[in-house]
Amino acid sequence: MTTVTAAEAAYVVAALLFILSLAGLSRHRTSRSGVVWGITGMAIALAATIGLASRSITATGLVLIAVATALGAGIGLWRARVVEMTGMPELIAIMHSLVGLAAAFVGWNGYLDVDPELTGSLLGIHHAEVFIGVFIGAVTFTGSVVAYLKLSARIDSRPLMLPGKHVLNVSALVAFVVLTVAFVARPGMGLLIAVTVIALALGAHLVASIGGGDMPVVVSMLNSYSGWAAAASGFLLANNLLIVTGALVGSSGAYLSYIMCKAMNRSFLSVIAGGFGTPAAADDGEQGEHREINAEETAELLRDASSVIITPGYGMAVAQAQYPVAELARKLRERGVEVRFGIHPVAGRLPGHMNVLLAEANVPYDIVLEMDEINDDFPATSVVLVIGANDTVNPAAIDNPASPIAGMPVLHVWEAAHVVVFKRSMAVGYAGVQNPLFFRENTQMLFGDAKQRVEDIVRGLDALDAPVPEMAATSR
Repeated sequence: MTTVTAAEAAYVVAALLFILSLAGLSRHRTSRSGVVWGITGMAIALAATIGLASRSITATGLVLIAVATALGAGIGLWRARVVEMTGMPELIAIMHSLVGLAAAFVGWNGYLDVDPELTGSLLGIHHAEVFIGVFIGAVTFTGSVVAYLKLSARIDSRPLMLPGKHVLNVSALVAFVVLTVAFVARPGMGLLIAVTVIALALGAHLVASIGGGDMPVVVSMLNSYSGWAAAASGFLLANNLLIVTGALVGSSGAYLSYIMCKAMNRSFLSVIAGGFGTPAAADDGEQGEHREINAEETAELLRDASSVIITPGYGMAVAQAQYPVAELARKLRERGVEVRFGIHPVAGRLPGHMNVLLAEANVPYDIVLEMDEINDDFPATSVVLVIGANDTVNPAAIDNPASPIAGMPVLHVWEAAHVVVFKRSMAVGYAGVQNPLFFRENTQMLFGDAKQRVEDIVRGLDALDAPVPEMAATSR
């Protein structure tokens, strides 16, 4: 068996492992095995690629590859170890930017180092691959950087509303098509520089135009973009595995984005065009009187409840409250209370963010339900605990057509008998929209750190369960 055939066989095995990885990651119970399959496939792919490269590069080149691999692996391991769950969305966004940057570099290298055997129509196809690869990579790079800055609160999460923003986006796409035709006909560095600048600006503008409340969909869409960027690099490098892997990532990311758009009542085409961010409504301030409750009173409310639904959000992740929340759910179930979790499709800032946190705390899978599975049950629920969620439980999405989140399906928590909202303050959510839920008659606010408040409630339940000592007789 030659080196080439061995590498191609390894690529087939790696591609199958990547498919198995996607299948494994689609379910909680098989997610760990999915990760292992993905890691194994990537290790095989790297080994096969280095084996192929060793035929035509010098020993110095191999050393440089080894150094680059070691550096990349070291940085990846370090970031994976130190990142908090709350930092996962922005970490993924910045990783997407690196994929886009790599694709752009591969495209530029394809222009600067053309195979002399390419002639005629094959050379034209090569130039088209270079141009398209640079464009997709540059859009992914700056779009992901802006997503990272928004998710990490380094820039305003509200959408950027430039005059004629749709005209700007369409003009950039038209310019890309015209420049591609010109580049295929007569390649030149000036044209490649022009399309790189246009793509960098377009990527930044597309994501900047989207509001913070819709960023989970943006992260998913950028994942798709990074896949297509990788596939474009595969065509340039004549690497079948990179084409297959990029297509898998691109198509799965696009499908996930489509599912999330359906769940949020958004237009899939608008996501691609960066056009569904709308101006955030000004903070209208408090819309009435809010009522407060303390941990002890919440414990009494839960003690008398027959059914409880917990709806977590990003605030639970920030407070790292998943473990006391799991303990609270366990204690309530031991008392005979029906406890379930209601998960909005975009709760947190990453698809599946809350599911991962709850699984980490060993919350049983069968009591963690999606929005469409639990929304009809709120009217028959005694108590709803809203822990760190805001926009995903906002009735303005239904009641206020002028709201920036109008039309977005939300959890109907206000239909329960009692609602307790865990928040640090009365500040608006990530989308910058005031939540009328906080001022409803059946809603009470429990202020403070979510982890500490849940722990206080658990202690309150224990105190309520403790036997009351008999009072000593005061007279004979």
